[in-house]
Amino acid sequence: MKSTQGFMVIGQFLRKMGAVAAAAVVLAPVLAVAQDAPLEETGHPLPGQYHLQRAVTPIMDSITSFHNGILMWTISFIVLLVLGLLLWIIFRFNAKRNPTPANFTHNTMVEILWTVLPIVMLIVIAIPSFGVLSDQLTTPDGQRKYLGTNIFSFGEVEVPAPELTVKATGQQWYWDYQYVDQGKEFSSLILGDPANDYVQTDKPNQPRLLAVDNELVVPVDTTVRMQVTADPMGVIHSFSVPSFGIKIDAVPGRLNETWFNARETGIFYGQCSELCGKDHAFMPIAVRVVTKEQFATYMAAFEGGDYAAASATLPVVQ
Repeated sequence: MKSTQGFMVIGQFLRKMGAVAAAAVVLAPVLAVAQDAPLEETGHPLPGQYHLQRAVTPIMDSITSFHNGILMWTISFIVLLVLGLLLWIIFRFNAKRNPTPANFTHNTMVEILWTVLPIVMLIVIAIPSFGVLSDQLTTPDGQRKYLGTNIFSFGEVEVPAPELTVKATGQQWYWDYQYVDQGKEFSSLILGDPANDYVQTDKPNQPRLLAVDNELVVPVDTTVRMQVTADPMGVIHSFSVPSFGIKIDAVPGRLNETWFNARETGIFYGQCSELCGKDHAFMPIAVRVVTKEQFATYMAAFEGGDYAAASATLPVVQ
């Protein structure tokens, strides 16, 4: 008898703790929306950060609006609904309140509801998500308008046609970049050494595991066409820069394409987002956005020399 009472007490405690944990899960999305990106954030994650990185392109504007808007409210509604149903079942249909259980096994209306409601929710989520995905994969032509922060519009952000084309090739395990129209290329490798846990002194103020020796330099307020592939003898990689809202696979023998138009200068970091082997975690992406004047000087030096001579025309990265 005592052991039975003990199990009942434990069961009541676990139910209460479950309710508290569920409430915390419900509040987490709200807190995620409420946490604003700090002003000093410059294109890389910060300690303790759990929200999306700050958007600097029209694509990331639409992703952030979609995530913090309809997606967050929908998932919060689902969590609250399931939590409410669980609590109602726990307190309404426990053994104490219902010593004689019901003997029916089906309810037509309940089965219709739990089939129709998820379908409706998926449709509500899918409609804006198709537009966001289409924006990411449709390179601007100077006429098509893009969603931006208003994901339920038919496009209200004007984006100019590409003025620069960059080809990124995933190697094992680093990136090769080529300015296609200029015919100039270079490699970009992670800074640091495994023996020192990738703690480097060349650019001490840059984030560990994200800093590279040679950043991809592009001009601000310019549409950049990204052509992404992988070495024909290599493996699949994925080119991803969160602040730009771009993520596309680099597949051997296939040329994928995406684009971005950064409205702020600075260095914006990403990483390979496809498991690609033993050094998958050590092939970061660093895109340095500079003014158009700086880029013109940089490219003139690059065409007349090499990457080192070109990067020397830019302010030193500390």
